[in-house]
Amino acid sequence: MNSTTESGTTIAERVEALLGRMSLAEKIGQLNQVGGADFAPGPKAEDQIRAGGAGSVLWLNNTQRFNELQKIAIEESPSGIPLLFALDVIHGYRTIFPVPLAMASSWDPAVPEQSQAVAAKEARAAGLHWTFAPMIDIARDARWGRIVEGAGEDPYLGSAMAAAQVRGFQGDNVADPERVLACAKHFAGYGYSDGGRDYDPVYLSETQLRNIVLPPFEATVKAGVATFMSAYMDLNDVPASGNHFLMRQILRKEWSFDGFVVSDAFAVGNMLIQGHARDRRDAALRGIKAGLNMDMSSYTYPENVAGLVADGALSVAEIEELVRPILAIKFRMGLFEQPYVDENRLAEVLAQPENRQTARWAAQRSMVLLKNEGGLLPLKTDLQKVAVIGPLADSMTATEGSWMVFGHEPAAVTVLAGIRAKLPEAEVSYAPGSEIRRDIPSWFESLMAGYTGEPPQTPEESESAFQTAVSTARAADLVVMVLGETALMAGEAASRASLDLPGRQEELLKAVADLGKPVVLVLLNGRPLSINWAAEHIPAILEAWEPGTEGGHAVADILFGDVNPGGKLPVSFPRKGSHAPLYYARNITHSPEGSQMYNPRYWDGLPVPLYPFGFGLSYTTFEFSNLQISAPQVKVGERVTVSVDVTNTGEMAGDEVVQLYIHQKWGTDTRPMRELKGFERITLQPGETKTVAFPLGPDELTYWSTNANGWIQEAAAFDIWVGADSLASLHGELEVIG
Repeated sequence: MNSTTESGTTIAERVEALLGRMSLAEKIGQLNQVGGADFAPGPKAEDQIRAGGAGSVLWLNNTQRFNELQKIAIEESPSGIPLLFALDVIHGYRTIFPVPLAMASSWDPAVPEQSQAVAAKEARAAGLHWTFAPMIDIARDARWGRIVEGAGEDPYLGSAMAAAQVRGFQGDNVADPERVLACAKHFAGYGYSDGGRDYDPVYLSETQLRNIVLPPFEATVKAGVATFMSAYMDLNDVPASGNHFLMRQILRKEWSFDGFVVSDAFAVGNMLIQGHARDRRDAALRGIKAGLNMDMSSYTYPENVAGLVADGALSVAEIEELVRPILAIKFRMGLFEQPYVDENRLAEVLAQPENRQTARWAAQRSMVLLKNEGGLLPLKTDLQKVAVIGPLADSMTATEGSWMVFGHEPAAVTVLAGIRAKLPEAEVSYAPGSEIRRDIPSWFESLMAGYTGEPPQTPEESESAFQTAVSTARAADLVVMVLGETALMAGEAASRASLDLPGRQEELLKAVADLGKPVVLVLLNGRPLSINWAAEHIPAILEAWEPGTEGGHAVADILFGDVNPGGKLPVSFPRKGSHAPLYYARNITHSPEGSQMYNPRYWDGLPVPLYPFGFGLSYTTFEFSNLQISAPQVKVGERVTVSVDVTNTGEMAGDEVVQLYIHQKWGTDTRPMRELKGFERITLQPGETKTVAFPLGPDELTYWSTNANGWIQEAAAFDIWVGADSLASLHGELEVIG
C-alpha cells in the first residue's frame, strides 16, 4: 500500500492528501456501491456519482456506459475520484472456462491461474476493474447449490486453488491493464449452512473455522488478494456483515489484511431482517464498527452514516479508516491517471484464438473418468452410427454452466457438436429426451439471456420425446448419454434435497441400456450426483462438470483418446443426498469401519461414498512404490521429506495426481483419520518412473486445538499414506518428539 508512485510520493501520502480535501459526504460515498442495472434499487446511479456519493458500480456490463459514468465521476463530482466497476466474473467473461469445482478437479493450480488470467484480460478490456471471485467456501454438503463455485471439501486443496485464482486475476501488479482485482468470498463459513440450504444459518466451532474454513481465505491474503466479501448468513448467531470477530480480529489483526471488505448484495440492510439490527441506522453502525468498508447497494451507509457521525455514535476517523484502503486500491490500479477504457480494445482481445485454446485445455484437465469397464474408452474414430442422447447434449447453457456475467450470450461448443466434429463422416444422430426442470423455478431465470418463459412439456410431449430418444438410440451402434443438471440447478439459490438425476433421466438411461448397445455416460453438472445405478450398470462414465465454451470439444478429445483424462474428484460423491454432509477427513469413532463391533452408520444402506475424494481413472495404469521418509523421527519444528516412486505401467502416456495424506495418532485433540497435506500432478510416458517428494513439517502438522485454544504442533506419531486418492494404501510412519 505504501509503494512509491512516479511522482515520488507514496500511495499512503496520496491517500492522506486526498482525504484532506474530501467532505464527509464524499468519504461516505466511497463506502457506497451503487447498482448500474435497471433492476437495481436506489437513486439513479448518475445522480449519486455526480454528488460524490459512489465509490463503485456493479450490475453493469456495458463498455460505453462505463466510460460515461466514469466521466461524470472524474469531471462532475466534487473531488473527481474514479469509480471501480465490478461484476461477477466467476469462470470467464466471454470465453467461459470450467466452473471452479471443475477447475479444482484438475488438481493443477496452473488451470485456475491461467483461466482466470484470460478472464481478467477480457473483463478489463470491457472496462471492469473488479471481480467478485474467487469463491473459496469449503463445502462438504453437496446439496448446497454454491458448491459449484468453490474447490470442494478440502482446505489444503482449496487453499492452493484459491491462491491460484488470485494470481490469475491480479497477476503481480494490479496496475497491469490486463488484470482485475480479486475478491475472496464469502467470509466466512457460508458453505456450512444448515441442511445445505442456501442462506440458512451456520454454526461452527472455532476449531472448525480455524482448521477447515479459514485456511483458503488466509491463502488469498498471502497471495495478495485486494478485497474480501462478507457472507450473507448468521455465523454462530452473528451476521457475517456485522461480525467483528471475522473482520477485525481475524482479517485485520491476525492476518494483517490491508485491502477492503464489501458486503454481499443488500447484506448490511439485511441485518434488520435477520433480527441483529434494530433499524437501518443500527445496521449501518454495526457494519462500520465491525470493519465492513463497502455497502453493496443496500444504501444503509449513505442514508445513515452522516447522522451517526453528527450524533457522536461514529467519528470521522472511523469513517476515514474504512475509506483509506478503497482509495489506495484506486491509486494502485492507476485509475487516477487512466480512468477510461479504450472502447475498441474488447473486440481485439476477444478475437485472440489462444483464449479458446486455453479454455479447451482447462476443460480437458478438469474432467474425471469415473468408470471404464472393459476398456470401452477411448472410442474408435471409425464408428459409423453414434447416437447422442440427453437433455443436455446440445445445451450451450448447461455446457457453460452457472454464473454467467450479465448479458452473456451462450456460445459454447456442445457435446453433440464436439462429437460431430470428431466424426465428420459418421452418422451422428441426436435426441434430447424429456426435458428437465427445477421443481421450483429460480429467480435468476428472468435475468438470463434468451429467457422465454416457455411452459413445461405436457405429459404427452414428455413421453413422445422419451420414446423418440429410445428409438434414436436403437438405430445406433454406440450411444453417448449426456445427463446431469441444467445451469440453474446449481449455484446461488439452487440447493437440493436430493442428488438424484433430475426428471426422467435415469429412466431414460435404463431404457437405453436395455437396448444392449455400448453406452458411455457423460455428466454435465455443478455438484456430485447420486448415480448409483449408472455406476453399477453403465460401462463408461466421464464427469465433465460444466466445462465451458470449449467443453464439447474437450469431451470429444477425451472420449476419442486425443487426451488421456487425469482429473481427480475434489469432493466425495454420496450415494444419497440424505448422506450429506459426507467427506473423507472425518474423525475416527470408538467403533471404526472394519472393527468387530462396527455396523454401518445407517441400517438402510452403506454411508461410504460412491466415489471417494481424490478419485479418478486414466486410460493407463500407475504403480506407487518405494515410499521413503527422510527420517523416522524428528523434533517438533523440524521437517522431513516424504518421497515415492510412481511408474506408468500401461501402454499410453498419462497423468497421475500423487497425493499425500497424514493422520496424527494421538494428541491434545483427536484428529481426522486422514488429511491431505501434499499433491502433485505429473505426466508419465509408458514405462517411465518418477520420484515425487513432499515436505512435511510444522506447516502441515500444526492445527488449532480446542483444548489448548490455540495453534499447536505436538509430539505424536503419524501415519503417512501416498497414493492416487484418499484411500491410498502405501503406508509409512513418522514420530515427532518433544
